[in-house]
Amino acid sequence: MVKPDAVASGKLGKVLDATLAAGFIMLGGKLTRLTKVQAQAFYAVHKERPFYGELVDFMTSGKTFVMALERENAVQAWRDTIGATDPAEAAEGTIRKLYAEDKGRNAVHGSDSDENAQKEIAFFFSDVELISNQD
Repeated sequence: MVKPDAVASGKLGKVLDATLAAGFIMLGGKLTRLTKVQAQAFYAVHKERPFYGELVDFMTSGKTFVMALERENAVQAWRDTIGATDPAEAAEGTIRKLYAEDKGRNAVHGSDSDENAQKEIAFFFSDVELISNQD
């Protein structure tokens, strides 16, 4: 997903260009604004962490572009494409190095496993919204 900081600062198009240039195929995408309930549910895994409330507030602060992407070894490829959570530590040319503001406002989200990717895609998309599920 492209987070509120990158959407608000006009970087959505650049992030999408980098995504496609990295060989990803978009199976679904939509602009949305997360409600507090949605953000709390999506980031429930972090509920006990001290940054949880701030993360929920940030993720509900503006528009977000959610995507379902496909590519060989997609989860690892996406993580390589976006770079480290902290843009100061991200590799040159990665999305976060290019477009993130800081560790908290880091432009994009990436699933950490195939299992979580499936859950996260299902959180935002029904089967009929995903191109790969349509004939």
